[in-house]
Amino acid sequence: MLTVFRMVLIPVFVTLLFYRRFSLALAVFILAGLTDGLDGLLARRFGQQSQLGTVLDPIADKLMLVTAFIVLSMRSIFPQPVPNHLPVPFWVTVAVISRDVFIIVGAAAINIMTGFRGFRPSWLGKLNTTVQIGGIAAIMFAASVPYYTGYYLPTVYVAVFGLAVLSGLHYIFFASRLMNEDRKHGVPLESASEGLEN
Repeated sequence: MLTVFRMVLIPVFVTLLFYRRFSLALAVFILAGLTDGLDGLLARRFGQQSQLGTVLDPIADKLMLVTAFIVLSMRSIFPQPVPNHLPVPFWVTVAVISRDVFIIVGAAAINIMTGFRGFRPSWLGKLNTTVQIGGIAAIMFAASVPYYTGYYLPTVYVAVFGLAVLSGLHYIFFASRLMNEDRKHGVPLESASEGLEN
């Protein structure tokens, strides 16, 4: 239920951005993050993990992040004159989306060809997601308070871009290691859907 609620927040988040309610959009984004953490905590605490939840949880996270980067790349959603270092540069958004598409397509291809389903997030992938979440929050804060805040955005963009590229390349070797371990032990690892979180 919490994961579905987080997915329902996505159109609310986009609508608030469209109407330039950046402070409210930031609040919705933070609420989505809190429900994400609460979802995992409750599932572990009460033993209510489910296969559906395992699939939907990373999808909800990625939908929120990708949607945020796409919308914040549009110059038209910002007031005129556009605040410094906004909108989000196109090359940052392309890196974020391309990385996820690359991993999802690659995982699907491997699954079809070999039947391997033991994909799971890497530590660098988790760091990448954390930086993206912090980056979106920092970008929306700069949009909410356009004066004396945008100076840090170029650093945010470089960090998001660099980690997207680095974690995407790293996952090639990480997935290869998972496949080798699976062959040695013959025991399936975690669900393939968790590869979305890498």
